[in-house]
Amino acid sequence: MRIAFIGLGNMGAPMAINLHKAGHQVSAFDLSADACRKLADAGIAIAASAAASTHDAEAVLTMLPASQHVEGLYLGQNGDGGLLAQLPAGTLVIDSSTIAAASARKVADAARARGLDFIDAPVSGGTGGAIAGTLTFMVGGEPTALERARPLLEKLGQNIFHAGGAGAGQTAKICNNMLLGILMIGTSEALALGVANGLDPKVLSEIMRRSSGGNWALEKYNPFPGVMEAAPASKGYAGGFGTDLMLKDLGLAQESATAVKAATPLGGLARSLYAAHSLAGHGAQDFSSVIRLLQKG
Repeated sequence: MRIAFIGLGNMGAPMAINLHKAGHQVSAFDLSADACRKLADAGIAIAASAAASTHDAEAVLTMLPASQHVEGLYLGQNGDGGLLAQLPAGTLVIDSSTIAAASARKVADAARARGLDFIDAPVSGGTGGAIAGTLTFMVGGEPTALERARPLLEKLGQNIFHAGGAGAGQTAKICNNMLLGILMIGTSEALALGVANGLDPKVLSEIMRRSSGGNWALEKYNPFPGVMEAAPASKGYAGGFGTDLMLKDLGLAQESATAVKAATPLGGLARSLYAAHSLAGHGAQDFSSVIRLLQKG
């Protein structure tokens, strides 16, 4: 297929590369010249603008930072009509950004009015999953649109879940990431306590991993340096999923909870702890660096 891919950050870039490797004709764009240069080095065509990337495209994929970027691109701003107004009817539009469910529904309604197939398809799996093509997609939208998108999503991930109508993918994503943020803090707290009492973090991690405290952080993403060679913790907390991104997702979860009057006390506390960690200067570090907030010294 002829695919426009807009948003070439830590997640978007490897996703675009995997589509290119799968034989699709990809035209990519990002506001960052460095990001574009890296994709060009991988053999992917770089367009002069987001709109130019969609020329003759059968499908448009986006991976953008936040709700305002998605709405601005698709719906327009400052008098600009937005990308949806330029796409021919029948174009498949897939947004894999993590944004507010209300924003996803707003874009979906506008796309439907234009005769476009739109799905919100945020992902889980981190940069490692994006590189390996093992992401999990949480999809909101019409089943027919998902079936059109499935051949592309299968080149990028191993698991594809249809969560429901427009915006449902975003709701599923923020629920998942709220739990992830809580689990990472709990895992960090337990490890910090054990190490403060003289335990070896590798031994304690293995004990908890194989016991009732086992969770994804212990299995795949240990927050203590040196326990897992491939984890961001062992690389100075570089790369991975940034603290500020986790803070954004926890904020979306709290906004959603407020809208439906849901009780999320641990989610609210997790957001406050990540906010304090970010204010302390760790916003760009991987979210597992929150263990530093809990360690002695």
